[in-house]
Amino acid sequence: MNFEMQKANLLAENIADFIKYVRKSHENKNSFHSNPQKVYQIKLIMEDFKFQIIADELRRINQFDWDEKYTHYLVNQFHEGFKIIEEYVINNYSDLFLFSGRLHTLNNLSRDFAKDG
Repeated sequence: MNFEMQKANLLAENIADFIKYVRKSHENKNSFHSNPQKVYQIKLIMEDFKFQIIADELRRINQFDWDEKYTHYLVNQFHEGFKIIEEYVINNYSDLFLFSGRLHTLNNLSRDFAKDG
């Protein structure tokens, strides 16, 4: 299996896990770890930028063969929403600090694929 293909699949897996984590955090409104309104904002941003579709597509296109062009396109789409979420977490760090580790992981995994052009 191609190394780039493995990285793309790992990124897709981590995006899907991040989505599950945010949903679970939002559903657990009695949690003292984070502000439910701020978690809901992250959830809305993920839905606006279609993170679930991106994760599913990354998995689908890299399941058997490496598709560099489409992978870069999907990661760039992901990065647009990711940057907004990252900035939001930084600005509301005291309420959303638990998300910073997962964001750091996603940033490191997607950094190699993202292209600014």
